[in-house]
Amino acid sequence: MTVLAPTRHAPLLEVDRISRSFPGADGSALTVLDDITVTIRDGEIVALLGKSGSGKSTLLRTIAGLIAPTSGEVRYRGAPLTGANPGASMVFQSFALLPWLTVQGNVELGLRAAGLPAEECRERALAAIDAIGLDGFETAYPRELSGGMRQRVGFARAFVTQPDLLLMDEPFSALDVLTSENLRGELTDLWGSPDFPTSSICIVTHNIEEAVLLADRVLVLGANPGRIKDEVTIGLSRPRDRHDPAFEALVDRLYAILTGREPRQESLPVPSAGPLNTPLPAAGVDGMAGLVELVHGAGDSVELPDLAESLLFEVDDLLPLVDAAGMLGLLATDGAAVRVTETGASWQRAGILDRKAAFATLAENRAPLVRTIVTALRATPGGVIREGFFRDLLRRGYSAADTEEQLDIAIDWGRYGELFHYDAVRGSLGLDDPDPGGHR
Repeated sequence: MTVLAPTRHAPLLEVDRISRSFPGADGSALTVLDDITVTIRDGEIVALLGKSGSGKSTLLRTIAGLIAPTSGEVRYRGAPLTGANPGASMVFQSFALLPWLTVQGNVELGLRAAGLPAEECRERALAAIDAIGLDGFETAYPRELSGGMRQRVGFARAFVTQPDLLLMDEPFSALDVLTSENLRGELTDLWGSPDFPTSSICIVTHNIEEAVLLADRVLVLGANPGRIKDEVTIGLSRPRDRHDPAFEALVDRLYAILTGREPRQESLPVPSAGPLNTPLPAAGVDGMAGLVELVHGAGDSVELPDLAESLLFEVDDLLPLVDAAGMLGLLATDGAAVRVTETGASWQRAGILDRKAAFATLAENRAPLVRTIVTALRATPGGVIREGFFRDLLRRGYSAADTEEQLDIAIDWGRYGELFHYDAVRGSLGLDDPDPGGHR
């Protein structure tokens, strides 16, 4: 069945020039979202696409009314939003099911919170469970279900309240490839059915093909702080064919927007790169070296979509490596094309020891967190600092999980370049080479 893209109607939700900042430990403000304007209309799916640090999830939670903007206004059906959005339900990446409740109990949760009669809760929950293909699992507990089945419960729990707006925060990213592909297809089928209870969907994703498969419009966010970089309309009928030239052209266009450099606005001051506004990409040294070698072997320049396809990966899987190699000056991007720089070519040809020495110089000069660690160690008598010091600094701008990831990446890069060592037993970083034995 071919389902034409829905006709856009009146605004359902309006995000009007919002910004969101979080206070740092020293009283300074870390801006996560800056001057965001978004309109979501009845009858459309909108995707928020961006890399890590673009504030996608923060924006989604602001739309849900879970986070208040620092400035600007969010309006639901024309009325300013002052608390939880009464017309929205959310599907989370982590499933967020209550382990002590059955499938039916989890699905009924929102209905019972709204004070609906028990029988109505039961009937609506069973209908939603049946609609998402879990009939027969009503009495099962989350621990008895696979990841895909648990996410189906999350869908049912969101659908059952019949929200105007369904908010989805990377709902397929915790699932294996086949399961996520199947659920995306089922979501498309549900969206095209006449009795689908939701007027609009807003989905956060970092997967470009997923955005083109599902959305009517894609809003691309730039990072640090999050700003709307571009908007792309997806004028394709559903279901969509990945091999359709029009589909591929849209994917390539989004690749170019997402991987290209944002134009600088000369009227605005450009903040200096620091550990809190320039996170280290989640990439190891071996991965960067392998990517530089592949691009070099392809003639020093390659289209990122073509490289991903040849490796049987999604482009999204390569982006952290591209970002890391770009941060260190080993690769440069031009739209969807990636090329080896002179620095990258020299590094690729060097021997092991020369490569390590060159990496140390690049990491210290171009990777803000590595530079911060080295500077602090050199300024400290004895050249040793507890890792908790850096952890506390990073928590001013990152979640607990992201703080650990940033610290792990910096330690990996610093150890490879022999800029500093890490003692896992003492939980410390130091300039002097230790007796090897501590591992992170």
